[in-house]
Amino acid sequence: MSVTLAKGGNVSLTKAAPNLTQVQIGLGWDARSTTGAPFDLDASALLCAGGRVLGDEYFVFYNNLRSPEGSVEHQGDNLTGDGDGDDEVVQVNLDLVPVQVDKVVFAVSIYDAEARIQNFGQVSNAYIRVVNLTDGREIARYDLTEDASTETAMIFGELYRYQGEWKFRAVGQGYASGLRGIALDFGVNVQ
Repeated sequence: MSVTLAKGGNVSLTKAAPNLTQVQIGLGWDARSTTGAPFDLDASALLCAGGRVLGDEYFVFYNNLRSPEGSVEHQGDNLTGDGDGDDEVVQVNLDLVPVQVDKVVFAVSIYDAEARIQNFGQVSNAYIRVVNLTDGREIARYDLTEDASTETAMIFGELYRYQGEWKFRAVGQGYASGLRGIALDFGVNVQ
């Protein structure tokens, strides 16, 4: 049975699904119909130690689909977000995540948001969910509900290690500075 989380809530994945080794992080949203430019939302993952990404190669997104050791793999960029279900998916092999990584942060940003005059206030039904890749069962879900009318990127959630367990936390933190702001906050070298 899936756990529905509120902002800031967490769940022990280790306890919810004993022997869990691989998860699929599904991210979804619906962009407002508009006469302007189409929306293109992009999911990304940052493998962090002490609040900083291990290195630029540990920032997984549409231009770097896989972490160096293969523990985190983006399943591809969905340019439109059309259709039901997960719009973008990131798979995580928990056994392969480097031991120094204490959390994997999952963010979603609006591509070229400033030029297109777009923000998360124009996005609805946004969510992140954790699925056991072995049996396809949803373990946890967080539906983002806050009004984010100035934000162009958001951290949806994070997987983190705590006393030998893997846990998931619903974050819902917005950034008006887009993906660049998130990347800079976590120490990614941005051109």
